[in-house]
Amino acid sequence: MDYQWDFSAVVTYWPVLLVGLKNTIILAAVCLVLGLFFGLFVGAARYSSNRLVNWPATAFVEVFRNTPVLVQIMWFYFAFPIISPIEVNAFTAATLGLTLNTVAFSSEIYRAGIQSISKGQWEAAKALGMTYTEQMRRIILPQAIRRMVPAFTNRAVELVKMTSLASVIAYGELMHQAKTISIIAFNPIEMYTSVAIIFFVLIAPLSLLVQRLEMKKRKSS
Repeated sequence: MDYQWDFSAVVTYWPVLLVGLKNTIILAAVCLVLGLFFGLFVGAARYSSNRLVNWPATAFVEVFRNTPVLVQIMWFYFAFPIISPIEVNAFTAATLGLTLNTVAFSSEIYRAGIQSISKGQWEAAKALGMTYTEQMRRIILPQAIRRMVPAFTNRAVELVKMTSLASVIAYGELMHQAKTISIIAFNPIEMYTSVAIIFFVLIAPLSLLVQRLEMKKRKSS
Protein backbone atom coordinates (compact mmCIF):
# COMPACT_ATOMS: atom_id res chain seq x y z
CA MET A 1 0.00 0.00 0.00
CA ASP A 2 1.49 3.31 -1.14
CA TYR A 3 0.35 5.76 1.52
CA GLN A 4 0.95 9.48 0.94
CA TRP A 5 2.01 11.15 4.18
CA ASP A 6 0.63 14.63 4.74
CA PHE A 7 1.60 16.58 7.88
CA SER A 8 0.01 19.85 6.76
CA ALA A 9 -2.81 19.50 9.32
CA VAL A 10 -0.22 19.12 12.06
CA VAL A 11 1.26 22.48 11.09
CA THR A 12 -2.17 24.08 10.71
CA TYR A 13 -3.43 22.87 14.09
CA TRP A 14 -0.12 23.21 15.93
CA PRO A 15 -1.57 25.76 18.43
CA VAL A 16 -4.19 23.19 19.41
CA LEU A 17 -1.47 20.61 20.04
CA LEU A 18 0.45 23.15 22.12
CA VAL A 19 -2.60 23.61 24.35
CA GLY A 20 -2.73 19.83 24.77
CA LEU A 21 0.98 19.70 25.57
CA LYS A 22 0.56 22.44 28.18
CA ASN A 23 -2.35 20.57 29.78
CA THR A 24 -0.33 17.34 29.77
CA ILE A 25 2.57 19.00 31.59
CA ILE A 26 0.26 20.69 34.10
CA LEU A 27 -1.56 17.43 34.87
CA ALA A 28 1.68 15.48 35.24
CA ALA A 29 3.29 18.14 37.44
CA VAL A 30 0.29 18.46 39.78
CA CYS A 31 -0.08 14.69 40.17
CA LEU A 32 3.65 14.19 40.72
CA VAL A 33 3.91 16.85 43.45
CA LEU A 34 0.77 15.65 45.25
CA GLY A 35 1.69 11.99 44.78
CA LEU A 36 5.17 12.36 46.24
CA PHE A 37 3.95 14.56 49.10
CA PHE A 38 1.16 12.26 50.30
CA GLY A 39 3.17 9.16 49.40
CA LEU A 40 5.65 10.08 52.14
CA PHE A 41 2.95 9.85 54.82
CA VAL A 42 1.48 6.63 53.44
CA GLY A 43 4.96 5.12 53.16
CA ALA A 44 5.73 6.07 56.77
CA ALA A 45 2.40 4.56 57.82
CA ARG A 46 3.24 1.35 55.96
CA TYR A 47 6.53 1.15 57.85
CA SER A 48 4.85 1.75 61.21
CA SER A 49 4.34 -1.18 63.58
CA ASN A 50 1.03 0.31 64.75
CA ARG A 51 -1.72 -1.78 63.12
CA LEU A 52 -4.25 1.06 63.29
CA VAL A 53 -1.93 3.02 61.02
CA ASN A 54 -0.35 0.22 59.02
CA TRP A 55 -3.45 -1.69 57.96
CA PRO A 56 -5.42 1.22 56.40
CA ALA A 57 -2.26 2.36 54.57
CA THR A 58 -1.66 -1.17 53.30
CA ALA A 59 -5.27 -1.50 52.12
CA PHE A 60 -5.02 1.83 50.27
CA VAL A 61 -1.78 0.84 48.55
CA GLU A 62 -3.06 -2.58 47.49
CA VAL A 63 -6.30 -1.15 46.05
CA PHE A 64 -4.62 1.52 43.94
CA ARG A 65 -1.65 -0.63 42.89
CA ASN A 66 -3.79 -3.56 41.78
CA THR A 67 -6.48 -1.78 39.81
CA PRO A 68 -5.92 -0.16 36.39
CA VAL A 69 -5.34 3.60 36.34
CA LEU A 70 -7.88 3.90 33.52
CA VAL A 71 -10.56 2.33 35.72
CA GLN A 72 -9.66 4.67 38.58
CA ILE A 73 -9.93 7.76 36.36
CA MET A 74 -13.29 6.67 34.94
CA TRP A 75 -14.59 5.77 38.41
CA PHE A 76 -13.84 9.24 39.73
CA TYR A 77 -15.42 10.86 36.67
CA PHE A 78 -18.58 8.76 36.32
CA ALA A 79 -19.20 7.02 39.67
CA PHE A 80 -17.89 9.40 42.33
CA PRO A 81 -20.38 12.23 41.52
CA ILE A 82 -23.24 9.73 41.87
CA ILE A 83 -22.34 8.67 45.42
CA SER A 84 -21.30 12.13 46.61
CA PRO A 85 -22.63 15.68 46.26
CA ILE A 86 -19.36 16.80 44.69
CA GLU A 87 -19.26 17.68 41.01
CA VAL A 88 -16.13 16.34 39.33
CA ASN A 89 -14.82 17.75 36.05
CA ALA A 90 -12.38 15.96 33.74
CA PHE A 91 -9.27 17.59 35.21
CA THR A 92 -10.28 16.75 38.78
CA ALA A 93 -11.10 13.14 37.92
CA ALA A 94 -7.82 12.67 36.07
CA THR A 95 -5.90 14.32 38.92
CA LEU A 96 -7.55 12.12 41.54
CA GLY A 97 -6.93 8.91 39.61
CA LEU A 98 -3.32 9.64 38.68
CA THR A 99 -2.42 11.20 42.03
CA LEU A 100 -3.79 8.36 44.18
CA ASN A 101 -2.08 5.82 41.95
CA THR A 102 1.18 7.77 42.30
CA VAL A 103 0.70 7.95 46.08
CA ALA A 104 0.38 4.16 46.21
CA PHE A 105 3.51 3.49 44.17
CA SER A 106 5.62 6.28 45.68
CA SER A 107 4.71 5.12 49.19
CA GLU A 108 6.35 1.80 48.37
CA ILE A 109 9.45 3.64 47.18
CA TYR A 110 9.53 5.56 50.45
CA ARG A 111 9.01 2.38 52.46
CA ALA A 112 11.79 0.55 50.63
CA GLY A 113 14.09 3.55 51.05
CA ILE A 114 13.40 3.74 54.78
CA GLN A 115 13.96 0.00 55.18
CA SER A 116 17.33 0.30 53.41
CA ILE A 117 18.72 2.36 56.31
CA SER A 118 20.52 0.14 58.79
CA LYS A 119 19.04 -0.45 62.26
CA GLY A 120 22.16 1.08 63.76
CA GLN A 121 21.08 4.48 62.46
CA TRP A 122 17.73 4.13 64.22
CA GLU A 123 19.34 2.96 67.44
CA ALA A 124 21.88 5.79 67.43
CA ALA A 125 19.14 8.38 66.89
CA LYS A 126 17.05 6.81 69.65
CA ALA A 127 20.04 6.85 72.00
CA LEU A 128 20.29 10.59 71.44
CA GLY A 129 16.75 10.96 72.76
CA MET A 130 15.08 11.71 69.43
CA THR A 131 11.40 11.00 68.92
CA TYR A 132 10.24 8.88 65.96
CA THR A 133 9.40 12.04 63.99
CA GLU A 134 12.81 13.57 64.73
CA GLN A 135 14.55 10.34 63.75
CA MET A 136 12.76 10.35 60.39
CA ARG A 137 13.30 14.05 59.73
CA ARG A 138 16.92 14.41 60.84
CA ILE A 139 18.54 11.03 60.29
CA ILE A 140 16.56 8.54 58.20
CA LEU A 141 14.85 10.51 55.41
CA PRO A 142 17.88 12.63 54.38
CA GLN A 143 19.79 9.41 53.71
CA ALA A 144 16.90 7.44 52.25
CA ILE A 145 15.72 10.09 49.81
CA ARG A 146 19.09 10.14 48.04
CA ARG A 147 18.62 6.45 47.33
CA MET A 148 15.06 7.01 46.12
CA VAL A 149 15.82 9.67 43.49
CA PRO A 150 16.26 7.24 40.54
CA ALA A 151 12.99 5.46 41.41
CA PHE A 152 11.13 8.76 41.74
CA THR A 153 12.47 9.97 38.40
CA ASN A 154 11.36 6.73 36.78
CA ARG A 155 7.93 7.22 38.35
CA ALA A 156 7.77 10.70 36.82
CA VAL A 157 8.44 9.15 33.39
CA GLU A 158 5.58 6.69 33.87
CA LEU A 159 3.26 9.44 35.07
CA VAL A 160 3.85 11.61 31.99
CA LYS A 161 2.92 8.66 29.78
CA MET A 162 -0.17 7.85 31.85
CA THR A 163 -1.59 11.35 31.35
CA SER A 164 -2.75 10.17 27.91
CA LEU A 165 -5.39 8.06 29.70
CA ALA A 166 -7.19 11.27 30.62
CA SER A 167 -8.28 11.52 26.98
CA VAL A 168 -11.04 8.95 27.66
CA ILE A 169 -12.91 11.50 29.80
CA ALA A 170 -12.30 14.33 27.30
CA TYR A 171 -9.68 16.21 29.28
CA GLY A 172 -7.85 18.40 26.78
CA GLU A 173 -4.38 16.89 27.10
CA LEU A 174 -2.17 16.06 24.13
CA MET A 175 -3.80 12.77 23.15
CA HIS A 176 -7.32 14.19 23.28
CA GLN A 177 -6.34 17.21 21.18
CA ALA A 178 -4.70 14.96 18.62
CA LYS A 179 -7.78 12.74 18.48
CA THR A 180 -9.99 15.77 17.87
CA ILE A 181 -7.74 17.08 15.09
CA SER A 182 -7.52 13.66 13.42
CA ILE A 183 -11.33 13.52 13.20
CA ILE A 184 -11.47 16.98 11.63
CA ALA A 185 -8.55 16.53 9.21
CA PHE A 186 -8.93 12.78 8.57
CA ASN A 187 -5.23 12.15 9.26
CA PRO A 188 -4.92 9.79 12.26
CA ILE A 189 -1.60 8.33 11.08
CA GLU A 190 0.19 11.68 10.86
CA MET A 191 -1.45 13.06 13.99
CA TYR A 192 -0.69 10.10 16.26
CA THR A 193 2.81 9.86 14.82
CA SER A 194 3.33 13.50 15.77
CA VAL A 195 2.02 12.84 19.29
CA ALA A 196 4.42 9.91 19.65
CA ILE A 197 7.32 12.15 18.62
CA ILE A 198 6.28 14.87 21.06
CA PHE A 199 6.04 12.37 23.93
CA PHE A 200 9.43 10.96 22.99
CA VAL A 201 11.04 14.41 23.02
CA LEU A 202 9.37 15.14 26.36
CA ILE A 203 10.23 11.85 28.06
CA ALA A 204 13.61 10.88 26.58
CA PRO A 205 15.59 13.40 28.70
CA LEU A 206 13.93 12.04 31.85
CA SER A 207 14.79 8.48 30.83
CA LEU A 208 18.42 9.46 30.27
CA LEU A 209 18.43 11.15 33.68
CA VAL A 210 17.18 7.92 35.28
CA GLN A 211 19.99 5.95 33.62
CA ARG A 212 22.64 8.42 34.79
CA LEU A 213 21.30 8.44 38.34
CA GLU A 214 21.26 4.66 38.45
CA MET A 215 24.84 4.48 37.13
CA LYS A 216 25.93 7.05 39.70
CA LYS A 217 24.22 5.11 42.45
CA ARG A 218 25.94 1.85 41.39
CA LYS A 219 29.35 3.53 41.36
CA SER A 220 28.86 5.06 44.81
CA SER A 221 27.60 1.80 46.36
